[in-house]
Amino acid sequence: MTSSPAPAHETPADEAEGRAIQDRLRDRVILDEAGPEPGTGLVTGVDVAYDDEKDVVVAAAVVLDAATLETVEEATAVGTIAFPYVPGLLAFREIPTVLEALEELSVDPGLVVCDGYGLAHPRRFGLASHLGVLTGLPVIGVGKNPFTFSYEAPGPRRGDSSPLLDGDEVVGRALRTRENTSPVFVSVGHRISLDNACAHTLRLAGRYRQPESTRRADALCRQTLREATA
Repeated sequence: MTSSPAPAHETPADEAEGRAIQDRLRDRVILDEAGPEPGTGLVTGVDVAYDDEKDVVVAAAVVLDAATLETVEEATAVGTIAFPYVPGLLAFREIPTVLEALEELSVDPGLVVCDGYGLAHPRRFGLASHLGVLTGLPVIGVGKNPFTFSYEAPGPRRGDSSPLLDGDEVVGRALRTRENTSPVFVSVGHRISLDNACAHTLRLAGRYRQPESTRRADALCRQTLREATA
């Protein structure tokens, strides 16, 4: 793990500055750590919901016991949208409020699971990588679609997988979490291996396609958004 202090979040003035920030921070992503053992410690799901008309963004962080998947703690934060929607720069819309939600927790988040991408990003610096660099935490991204990348359909059984590719480069993995159900797309964010990221995802996705951490964070942030905009 790097000994230098974690950088502060920066909100760019425009798209060009956003891309420059990503390019600068990408060098701080740590890819040579295995990460926490699946089924041990805590796992925290984070998710975000918006009301663009009212300029409101809400983030939720839900901490689970990795062994039992019981909820340990929940936190939310409500903010204003600080950056427009630009493909590839979504983290700048989401991270400020996600950081606030994580700071509200009284426990260490452990492994963080994002509803998004890490290395599976045009500049190899998606939300999961950005959040990992800013917090120093191990982070993985589990997305619902392959973004701009290609893959061959994995086998039909739970646990079957195939590489997620940008040309010849492997940027993640298409992972079948339920039999005969569309795969999810796992990518490394920070301080964890791809094998371990997939193992965590399988443990977290028992009854449903998506990780339980993501499902609970999604439900909590949507409820909080309804309350914040009522």
